[in-house]
Amino acid sequence: MSRPPSVQLAHAYGLPIGVATARRVAAAAIAEGTRNGWTVAVAIVDPGGDLVFFERIDDTQAAGSHIACEKARTATRFKRSTKLLEDALTGGRHAILGLPGAVPLEGGLPLIVDGKIIGAIGVSGATSQQDGVCAQAGVDLLAASA
Repeated sequence: MSRPPSVQLAHAYGLPIGVATARRVAAAAIAEGTRNGWTVAVAIVDPGGDLVFFERIDDTQAAGSHIACEKARTATRFKRSTKLLEDALTGGRHAILGLPGAVPLEGGLPLIVDGKIIGAIGVSGATSQQDGVCAQAGVDLLAASA
């Protein structure tokens, strides 16, 4: 019996993001939300999905805090943008709903330095697309400082 080829996702896990870096990444996401008038919560997690830093804009919906953490955990544990899971679900791949711990909503992105995942950012509170814009602002800041 032959075995199917193994699929290796592109990025390995690296050393976890530090608090100072996490704070800067979150600040970029918060700044993007503020600039656009969006109230958002931002969570930064390490490669294992444990919270490293959290901040939210006043008047962000209460659920945003929890959802931001779960989007970040999804992005690091599944090694991909939560938007990819959302796209798969809207494309008819309903099996996504059976993945434990998967949040198929845009706004979670892995944080990658030197080709390794050091954690992830999760943003919630606005629309999923707006959350994604804020999360990307954090990723862009990290990339510019690496």
